[in-house]
Amino acid sequence: MSRTDRGFTTLFEFNLSKLNFSHGLAPRKKQRMCFRLTVLSRISCCYPDPLVPIRRGNGSANSNEKKGENWRLDSKNSLHKVRVLPSPAMSFASAQSRFSSKQQKFYPQCTPRNSGPQSRDTLPTRDTGIANEEDWEISLLNENVNESGTNEDGSTWYRQSGEDLGENGYLRRWTMMGGKSHDGSSEWMETWWETSDWSGYKELGVEKSGRNAEGDSWWETWQELLHQDEWSNLAHIEKSAQKQAKSGIENAGWHEKWWEKYDAKGWTEKGAHKYGRLNEQSWWEKWGEHYDGRGSVLKWTDKWAKTEVGTRWGDKWEEKFFDVVGSRQGETWHVSASGDRWSRTWGEEHFGNGKVHKYGKSTTGEIWDLIVHEETYYEAEPHYGWADVVGDSSQLLTIQPRPRRPGVFPNLDFGSSPPQLDDQT
Repeated sequence: MSRTDRGFTTLFEFNLSKLNFSHGLAPRKKQRMCFRLTVLSRISCCYPDPLVPIRRGNGSANSNEKKGENWRLDSKNSLHKVRVLPSPAMSFASAQSRFSSKQQKFYPQCTPRNSGPQSRDTLPTRDTGIANEEDWEISLLNENVNESGTNEDGSTWYRQSGEDLGENGYLRRWTMMGGKSHDGSSEWMETWWETSDWSGYKELGVEKSGRNAEGDSWWETWQELLHQDEWSNLAHIEKSAQKQAKSGIENAGWHEKWWEKYDAKGWTEKGAHKYGRLNEQSWWEKWGEHYDGRGSVLKWTDKWAKTEVGTRWGDKWEEKFFDVVGSRQGETWHVSASGDRWSRTWGEEHFGNGKVHKYGKSTTGEIWDLIVHEETYYEAEPHYGWADVVGDSSQLLTIQPRPRRPGVFPNLDFGSSPPQLDDQT
């Protein structure tokens, strides 16, 4: 993401992307979406990656699509497996958004240096997953602060910090800052915090939001936490992020929710839910991964879109593997505005002996069922696991809890019974 500091200028622009759905493969991007949002006295330009599937008609893609830069909207930053299927996948085309606003004259920054917090007015970036600690640059103040001021251009700012105390050694340190333009038409706010208690729980988080004079608004939150299982004393780290933006000009916006969970024995869960809308078109995407730490893996993806006239289309797939034995299956489908439905389903059975059973059919009469000799490939372990998340969570792990007096012990809630263990056969 690139940023440029200029003056009071606002631009809210979407450049939509082209999607190509295939069985288990991620869609590819053709163009960028650029948000510029000025709050107070600085402008930041972000280059998020939108996801707007639009049904392609007959004919080739236009020249703008061909000139676009290919990319992968990947739920995972790892290589995808390649499936040899009997028929080609559905494809989706792109459309050019009309998100734009008049670029205003920019003004020199009038705020005296170090007089108040600088505007952190960057919009959230699409499809970037969960950021690492170092990307947020969280720096909590070590003293209680409550200050505010007015800049020479009439914009105002404030900064506050403090501590909240509770039972069982609960300690929450926080810093909150924000600002507003001279006429109140644009504003921003950001809060940082760290939380701990005597049970070993630790949490680090950020929440930020803002809006501009044209009604464009955004919100983002990020968290990571450490806790220990009371029965096994096994350490867990969880990371999550939510992001959304909404246009004040058109009926357009998007929302994403991401999460990752890890434990010290290799158990890992990752997933995301995404939604977007541009005028008459809406789209959704959900995906998940689950690794049990003993070789069993489950992955799935489900994407679909629709228009206000009733046209709908989508693609989904799932795979399950353990010890080279497993299966893959999926479906690509389309429903016209009149209600006519087309679909193609497919599946694979991997026996672990070099043989794969492939089968499928479609509503237009296609059908196949065959045994092929083919190597089985799948990822039994996450490409980013426990060791990686520990290495990237140094600020979380070094959070200092409140001192505990001798003879005072943490209050641990063990619940009514220990957790049930899954039998792995």
